[in-house]
Amino acid sequence: CRWCDVVSDAHDVKPSDERIVTFGGGTTQTRSMMATRGVVHVHAMGAKAPSRRLELKSKLLGSLEGLERGARADEAAQKRVDDIAKELEKVNPTEKPLQSPLLSGKWRLVYTTSKGILGASRPEALRPRGPIFQTIDAKALRARNQEPFPFFNGVEAELVPMSDSEVRVNFKTFKLGGFVPVPAPETATGTLDTTYLDEEMRVSRGNRGNLFVLLMEDPDERIG
Repeated sequence: CRWCDVVSDAHDVKPSDERIVTFGGGTTQTRSMMATRGVVHVHAMGAKAPSRRLELKSKLLGSLEGLERGARADEAAQKRVDDIAKELEKVNPTEKPLQSPLLSGKWRLVYTTSKGILGASRPEALRPRGPIFQTIDAKALRARNQEPFPFFNGVEAELVPMSDSEVRVNFKTFKLGGFVPVPAPETATGTLDTTYLDEEMRVSRGNRGNLFVLLMEDPDERIG
């Protein structure tokens, strides 16, 4: 299944309408990056975050320009994004992501190398159009992924900690059309390692080698 690579692994706009606005120089940002009409607005507050980390975050978001969440990324573009992500991971400010309150909330996927999530094998008209969300509830050790138009599929999963940053993902229920529950097979498992985390951005890597970059949409969202 295309969701089995990750625990997933704004507004209703086509990916082709999305663009990334990079960070302002030398300042920290507000807690959330709000997507309006497909544009990520980042508001400077002017304070303490290390300039190297801000520079790399801005560079990473800039490298995603025009890639449509990765659907239009060739090998060279994938390598460029991955190289920047690796540099950002080196300055990860959150030593133990699974113990951090920053992990929980509703995240919006802005880039992945997962062909399954991107719907790369589908005709273009049937690929996800609009935001792809992942909600993590670290306290409850649960996760939920939501796919947009045209299928609105989703999946719910149980998280089993393996380290301070990595979880085993046990997929429990697929939701066809967002409503029809289908039990996941026992083989529907994976792992997900959170390699960078702050209040705005998360970088994760799945057990199949895929890279995921997400932005915080709603830090208060939980799985009821």
